[in-house]
Amino acid sequence: MHDHRKLGRELGLFGTDPLIGAGLPYWLPDGAAVRHSLEQYVHDLERRAGYRHVHSPVLGKRELYEVSGHWAHYRDDMYPPMDVGGEQLVLRPSLCPHHALIYRSRGRSYRELPLRIAELGGMFRSELSGALGGLNRVRAIQLNDAHVFCTLDQVEAEAAAALALIRQAYDALGIRPARYRLSLPGPGGKYVPGNWDAAVAILRSVLDGLPYDAVEGEAAFYGPKIDVQIADSAGRESTLSTVQVDFHQPEQFGLEYVGADAAKHRPVMVHRSIIGSVERAVAQLVEVHGGAFPAWLAPVQLRLLPLSAAELPYAQSLVDSCDDLRVEIASEGSLGARIRDGRLVPFQAVIGPQEVAARQLSVRLRDGSRVDARPVEDALASVLEAVRPPWPRPASRKRDPGFPVPPSR
Repeated sequence: MHDHRKLGRELGLFGTDPLIGAGLPYWLPDGAAVRHSLEQYVHDLERRAGYRHVHSPVLGKRELYEVSGHWAHYRDDMYPPMDVGGEQLVLRPSLCPHHALIYRSRGRSYRELPLRIAELGGMFRSELSGALGGLNRVRAIQLNDAHVFCTLDQVEAEAAAALALIRQAYDALGIRPARYRLSLPGPGGKYVPGNWDAAVAILRSVLDGLPYDAVEGEAAFYGPKIDVQIADSAGRESTLSTVQVDFHQPEQFGLEYVGADAAKHRPVMVHRSIIGSVERAVAQLVEVHGGAFPAWLAPVQLRLLPLSAAELPYAQSLVDSCDDLRVEIASEGSLGARIRDGRLVPFQAVIGPQEVAARQLSVRLRDGSRVDARPVEDALASVLEAVRPPWPRPASRKRDPGFPVPPSR
């Protein structure tokens, strides 16, 4: 396994600057391309699973977090309030209070439930300098977060569906969990009173058939959770994805729905994150794949290698025609050196006078194998098919065999 801090910088994915601050990495173009592809994949995965996407501000009044319980139970990890116009505003440590208010913005009927709300949003943690490390632990986080508001009878099915979605995404990304953990409350005043036994029983049922460890003292202050643990290059474990059952915040925010009996009832809130923070997810992908990302995630998907300046106009015309591919031209240096420099790119194509004259393309795969020259339109169509995100296709749809998808490392 590779160290993402070293490899990420070598590959030009991200960087840091002391003038910006510790724990606040910036994304370079190649890293931003990986990040965008990952975000788009998760967005589409959620949409297909019935989630509705929202946007909410990264600031909230201190009172919001007093109601949610974060101020009392999570204050040490929050940034201090800012006095603005006679109000105290706080950088949010979590998205769930905002989503609770979105649910509360109008009356709800049982016919709308389960209501699945998802967002890729910023949040902030006041991490100590000694705890920071690369992309794994940062102070400004882009969180893939979602909340399902449902009836008590729907909770188990929704939590199970959330865990299945996490496992589906991990298969697509090539991530293997280190272990599943059922995080339970422990001794002390960290945890709010509530229906903990019912929430724990639901999550135990969801985990039935999977190997997992039950660990006390790791629950959220408002409820137990399933943590999907990953390991970094040094063998250190961290949590990437979670499924949580929360009876507390619906009570705190007075959330209601009108049932079939025309009476008002309290929904249950299922917190769910498929890939956790984008930063930690990309760190894991770098370490797992060693920079040889799956073709659909690769920052450059096709690299064109013109033999001389005479082939540059043809290469540029191909770039201009490839709106749905991430293509670059490498024209400096010897051909052998250019091929070696692009060893992590899924597809490379050498362009000489013969290819220009015949309007053909011969594609070289990441493992060094080559595909026979084909008309350029056919070759580009096959590359495009090979870099599509891994969606299941209807059985009736015929798939162009195209090129084999280059293996990731």
